[in-house]
Amino acid sequence: MEKIYKFRDENFDLLDQFMPIVKRVHGQNHPEFFEVADIYDDIKAKIDKKDLNLDKEFKQLKETTDDYKIPQDVCETYEKIYKDLESLNKLYQEK
Repeated sequence: MEKIYKFRDENFDLLDQFMPIVKRVHGQNHPEFFEVADIYDDIKAKIDKKDLNLDKEFKQLKETTDDYKIPQDVCETYEKIYKDLESLNKLYQEK
């Protein structure tokens, strides 16, 4: 679980900055991103409360993102968010 907290400390500040930008820029063409952002908020809140029962959230995230498939028409920031969330999911699966 230490890896999840390390990931949080190294990545969540940037993800927090990027989420609203990507929602604004890509939300109209990719409404699923709003759900991705909501799920991320749920994951973040649970990790902050030291509640690491995240099976439901990662299942939702995988379904919503089609297993983190990056759409063709998005920017590098959108891509980074998906890759970071996928990395966090992998860390979670290693527990």
